Amino acid sequence: MSVKAFKLVSAVEREMLMGDKNYINIECIECCGKNLYVGTNDCFIYHFLLDEKISTAGKITFAATKQLHKYLGLKKPVSELKAASALTRLLVLCDNTITLVNMMNLEPVPTGAKIKGAVTFAVNENPVSGDPFCVEVCIISVKRRTIQMFMVFEDRVQIVKEVFTPEQPCAVAVDGYYLCLALTTQYIILNYNTGVSQDLFPYCSDEKRPIVKRIGRQEFLLAGPGGLGMFATVDGISQRAPVHWSENVIGAALCFPYVVALDDEFITVHSMLDQQQKQTLPFKEGHILQDFEGKVIVATNKGVYILVPLPLEKQIQDLLASHRVEEALILAKGARRNIPKEKFQVMYKRILQQAGFIQFAQLQFLEAKELFR
Repeated sequence: MSVKAFKLVSAVEREMLMGDKNYINIECIECCGKNLYVGTNDCFIYHFLLDEKISTAGKITFAATKQLHKYLGLKKPVSELKAASALTRLLVLCDNTITLVNMMNLEPVPTGAKIKGAVTFAVNENPVSGDPFCVEVCIISVKRRTIQMFMVFEDRVQIVKEVFTPEQPCAVAVDGYYLCLALTTQYIILNYNTGVSQDLFPYCSDEKRPIVKRIGRQEFLLAGPGGLGMFATVDGISQRAPVHWSENVIGAALCFPYVVALDDEFITVHSMLDQQQKQTLPFKEGHILQDFEGKVIVATNKGVYILVPLPLEKQIQDLLASHRVEEALILAKGARRNIPKEKFQVMYKRILQQAGFIQFAQLQFLEAKELFR
C-alpha cells in the first residue's frame, strides 16, 4: 500500500541548459548547499544557484539561477563531479583525468594539480587523515586491477596508497580505511590499510550496472542478485533485511527512513524500517539518482528534478487516517533520529493515543489497552 513520502519537483528546465541545442546531454550532477553543478557531454560545466520557495499553502518549488558555464577544452564528456566545500574546490573527471577547479569561478587551480589515469572515483566521507583542509579520494585506475588513494589539498594532490584487487574493479565507495568494491563477478570489502579483504556476494557486472553506495558509518548499500537492494557492513554482514527492487535498477539513494531507487520507468521508495515498498513515481528516461546532504536529485538527459520529502508527521497522520496503525508506529519510532528528543516524545505520545483509539474502534481491546498504557 502506498504512502506519499516524496513529491517530484522540477529544478532545471532543459532550456536553461541547452536552449535549442538538442545534442547536449546531462552526464553528471553535484549539489553542495545551494550550489548545483551539471556536467554535459560536450565538455561544459554549468553552475546554478538553487533557491527553495515555500508557498503559503506549503507547496515547495525550486528556482535555479544560472551563474556561469565553463568549457573544459576537450571533446569528451564530463563524467563525474564532486564538491570539496572545505577547499572551495570542485573535482572534475573528464577524459580519465581529475582536475581541481574553483567552485565559484570554475577556473582550474593555478598549480595545475590533477590526478591522471582515473576511470571513476569516490570521496571518503569518513576520512582517516584528520586534516580538515584535505579530501581523501579513491580512484579506480586505468591500470588493470588497481585502486589508488590520494590526498587532495587546495592546490596539490598526493598519492598515499596503491592497492591491487583480485579482479577488475568497476565501482567503489569508501568509508575510513574500508573500500566496498564491485569487481567483475562479486562485491568485496577491502581494508586498504591492512590489505585484508572479505567477499560479500557474487554479482555479474557484465549483465547489469553494479551499485555501491555508502549510506552511513561503516555501512553500504549494494545492488545484489535477483533485484535485491542489499545492506552490508565493513565486517561483511548485513544488519538489515534487503529491499526488493526491479531487476534493472540504475541508481539508488538514501533519505532516511527511505531507500529510493531508479529504473528505466519508475522511481520506487522502500522503507528501511519494514522493507515495504511505499511509493512509486513514474519517471521515464532517468539516468541519474543521487542524494546530497539529504537532498535527493534525479536527472534525465535534459532536465534536473528534486525529490522533496513530505514531513514525517504528515506521513504518519496519513497512515493513521488509513487505519494503518502498525506502519504508522514503525515510521514514528524510526523518526526518532530526525526529530529533537522533547518534540519527539510529545509527538509519539499523541500518535500512540490516536493509534489506541483506532484499535479501540476496531474492537481490538488488548492492542488498544497496550497503546493507551
